[in-house]
Amino acid sequence: MNKPIHLTDTDLAGAFLGALEDHVLPLTRQGVAQGNKIFGAALLRKSDGAVVLAETNNETENPLWHGEVHLLKRYHEVEGLPPPDELIFLSTHEPCSMCLSAITWAGFDNFFDFFTHEDSRDSFAIPHDLKILKEVFTLDPGGYRRENAYWVARSVDEVIGGADPAAQGALRARVDAIRAEYAALSEAYQGAKAENAIPLR
Repeated sequence: MNKPIHLTDTDLAGAFLGALEDHVLPLTRQGVAQGNKIFGAALLRKSDGAVVLAETNNETENPLWHGEVHLLKRYHEVEGLPPPDELIFLSTHEPCSMCLSAITWAGFDNFFDFFTHEDSRDSFAIPHDLKILKEVFTLDPGGYRRENAYWVARSVDEVIGGADPAAQGALRARVDAIRAEYAALSEAYQGAKAENAIPLR
């Protein structure tokens, strides 16, 4: 049986935004400066929302090292971390088909995403997630099941919508600041991507 997440949506939203602000974004700034995409991920404890590990995209080393897959690689290299059923998987962007499969094979029963596939395509000029789902799996946007026998997926926006109304204003202000930083990082990546050797840029 899957272990429950012991946090209210208010606390969960705060934990997610803190993970992005304090753990994922600092790594992503470094990654983008090295020519990598803006995608990242973090693992948090279900018990208290504490971050146990964060990573960012490292496709300039290996095109398979998307933020989520690079995090899973590091998760299995670091000793003493909690098992998957005690962890929350946070992805900055809705995972691509490879990352969805990797999260499943790695034994996680959940994931949460900050940006959607449509955001990746429309706001960040990275359409590959949706194109692969359509071309390879004939799935239209939203065509995969976000609740299935393996995991339940929720958006951070949905979590904030379930938070205490008195806290939502401050949470959404933090969301706006995070979105603005990702927009700037995306502009930097797009401006320099011709110089890297990532196959799907």
